[in-house]
Amino acid sequence: MSNQHPTVIFFGTCLINTLAPRAGLAAMRLLRRAGAQVRFPRDQSCCGQPAYNAGFDDQARRVARAQLKALEGEEPIIVPSASCAGMFRHEYPRLFAGTPEQAPAQHLAERIVELCDYLQRILGVNWPDLGPPVRVALHQSCSARREMQVAAPARALLEGLAQVEVLEPARASDCCGFGGTFAVKQPDISEAMTADKAGALLATDASVLVSQDLGCLTSLEGYLRRQGAMMQVQHIAEFLWERIASPEAEALKTGDAR
Repeated sequence: MSNQHPTVIFFGTCLINTLAPRAGLAAMRLLRRAGAQVRFPRDQSCCGQPAYNAGFDDQARRVARAQLKALEGEEPIIVPSASCAGMFRHEYPRLFAGTPEQAPAQHLAERIVELCDYLQRILGVNWPDLGPPVRVALHQSCSARREMQVAAPARALLEGLAQVEVLEPARASDCCGFGGTFAVKQPDISEAMTADKAGALLATDASVLVSQDLGCLTSLEGYLRRQGAMMQVQHIAEFLWERIASPEAEALKTGDAR
């Protein structure tokens, strides 16, 4: 790492903000633990992917314009979701092609880095593992594997923890069935895909399921709970933070952590 105290912008994602804010706080703590100074623009909201995936480009552009303004600057933008990172990196330039916002959209796209990729590949973190032995099933989204190609850094972060055994389920590269608006448009097919994925995850006999993408985790956790499965489900940021900073993680659970 050439700059020991890089400044980054953190984009929290609307799913984390509404469903799992603890994962967002953990992600920012990981960045600070790695030596980064974290800036969190409060005007940020959604990346616009739901409207874009549904074919409402004008509505998606309205949301995206607000993010272009909120995330202005030169710093890397760290995103704790390969799916949202893919929207910024690959779809914003297409969405604004031929418009006055084309150059700002391209500039923003070039500053986007997925969280695990930033921690492992760019910062090269190597944290001590303070937790007990645990078997973890790793689910990596289609966006992580194919669109952003950041599957390897997430696995490397987990495998770098001495007491963590990382297990990959059968047919690991298959979609979990969430797929953004796909789960809404094709609920029966989506549920069948989720059932296959959940069965493969349970077959690993892992006690914890982790992923870089909260959308996948939300869908999988809902199915697992309906089946009465006891497998714990966590965003990878929250899992990593609990492993490397046990006392502070306890404070995080009670809401006392800074």
